[in-house]
Amino acid sequence: MNLHVLVTGGAGYLGSVLCERLLAAGYRVTTVDDMMYQQRSLLHLCANPHFDFVSGDARDRELMRRLVKEADALIPLAAIVGAPACDRDSLLARSVNLEAVRLLNSLRSPQQMVIYPTTNSGYGTQSGDLFCTEDTPLEPISLYGQTKSQAEAELLEAPNVITLRLATVFGMSPRMRLDLLVNHFVYAAVTDGYIVIFEKDFKRNYIHIRDVADCFVHCIENFKRMAGRPYNAGLDAANLSKEELALKIKEYVPSFYVHFAQVGSDPDKRNYIVSNQRLREAGFEARRSLDDGIGELLKGYRMMGRARFKNV
Repeated sequence: MNLHVLVTGGAGYLGSVLCERLLAAGYRVTTVDDMMYQQRSLLHLCANPHFDFVSGDARDRELMRRLVKEADALIPLAAIVGAPACDRDSLLARSVNLEAVRLLNSLRSPQQMVIYPTTNSGYGTQSGDLFCTEDTPLEPISLYGQTKSQAEAELLEAPNVITLRLATVFGMSPRMRLDLLVNHFVYAAVTDGYIVIFEKDFKRNYIHIRDVADCFVHCIENFKRMAGRPYNAGLDAANLSKEELALKIKEYVPSFYVHFAQVGSDPDKRNYIVSNQRLREAGFEARRSLDDGIGELLKGYRMMGRARFKNV
């Protein structure tokens, strides 16, 4: 019988790609999502007999009790993602990002696998000069980072858990997000033609969304030897400053005007570079480059066309 994977929040940016990848790997997939953004990102999977969708809330105890007991592996993606969204409704953020994970953990058996995606933004305001490893103290500076880091810490106290500290994800998805840094910079290049960047030297690590999906499959297939630890998941060649990222995009969109502001500041103070050595030693390495992602995004944005409320 095929391994059965339960994905919460599976209709989101990452889940829409991950569910398809899990099915391609031969797993049965059930996803639960409340469709709070009215997305229709999983319609193309409905013809697959190994896929099932449940409309519901990951905080619903009775629903989750029923779904969890039928699964072999649990992937809690349901979250209020990003600092601005969490700040807009802090109670909702804590409820979904932390309490729903606690609920899932309380309902599962110790034998069930959990693979939990958190964020490497927990490294916060490091210098940007030294590589952060999984042993680097977490210093999350946003409510988003705090809730994800706390959920990770509590999960790692339980058996049979792998956590992935994801770099900033980029790439196209059926449920697209434009607020992620690479996606945003490319979108600005092809729509506005310019961008103003504060704190141009602040650094971040990046990873393609399909590498993330591949990484989840690798974790399932190598679960026993990887369990019990956190893993940074990023692209080693993509520890870049915001300036370096913008200039990379300008290679593809020469008319892109980039202004590095000397006055003013970015509310996002994250500044760190990350070592992905532990994950590489576990047998997985991200392989899709920023160049791959930029080319993909340029094609995708041509398909998306003009924004609904823009005149030009």
